[in-house]
Amino acid sequence: MASLLAVPALACDNPPLVVVPDGESATMEELVAVQSEVQAYMAAMEEYIGCIDAELEDAGGEDSPALFQSLMVARHNQGVEEMELIAEAFNEQVRAYREANPPAEEGEAEEE
Repeated sequence: MASLLAVPALACDNPPLVVVPDGESATMEELVAVQSEVQAYMAAMEEYIGCIDAELEDAGGEDSPALFQSLMVARHNQGVEEMELIAEAFNEQVRAYREANPPAEEGEAEEE
């Protein structure tokens, strides 16, 4: 356990998750707003993963203690998986929105 103490502290901050609204009941404005949040989250996660990778390199990379390597690789992989899940959730809700709000047929007049 003493060898784990010889590596840098785990100082990378995992960004908070984005709450993706239900596409069937969300408004277009809500989806546009959450799209910006998802983009900011993705950028923050890229920074987080870069920080994890840098900490591992600073600790000696493949020469760092095995437990530290294992923790950092797991954190990296978890971050990538989380990004994929958030992107998938957002895309799924955009599809649900489109299904619940199909575009008007051409020639169809809006009722006043």
